[in-house]
Amino acid sequence: MEAILLIHGPNLNLLGARDEKQYGSLTLAALEKLVADEAAKSGLEVKAFQSNHEGALIDWLQKESPGASGIIINAGALTHYSYALHDALVDAGLPAVEVHLSDINAREEWRKRSVTAPACISMIAGKKEKGYIEAVQKLAQVLSAS
Repeated sequence: MEAILLIHGPNLNLLGARDEKQYGSLTLAALEKLVADEAAKSGLEVKAFQSNHEGALIDWLQKESPGASGIIINAGALTHYSYALHDALVDAGLPAVEVHLSDINAREEWRKRSVTAPACISMIAGKKEKGYIEAVQKLAQVLSAS
């Protein structure tokens, strides 16, 4: 079974307790189950990881990417300044989809720029948990075509 990596950055461990208008009401565990259930429909397994620390995300990505086929990443605020995470995504050599629960283009000016998106095949923002469903479907489509 092909695996996709589901990576959550800083503060996403607090989903369900954060601003519901921006981030929705699902907890991180519920979001991970939603993604796993959607992935299973395409015969994909999900390996999930969350950290508030940039280096931990990079270490996990480097460790897990050789056994994976794709990546879904919500790097949280690291999206806007982590060139190291960008490079780790490039080095993984896997199709990656960047997801944001909120619409980063309709928020503060500094949130409108993603330094990690250029390392991804697609970026989905502002669709809450539906964005993750779309990301799984996008990866399933890309993987089935290869």
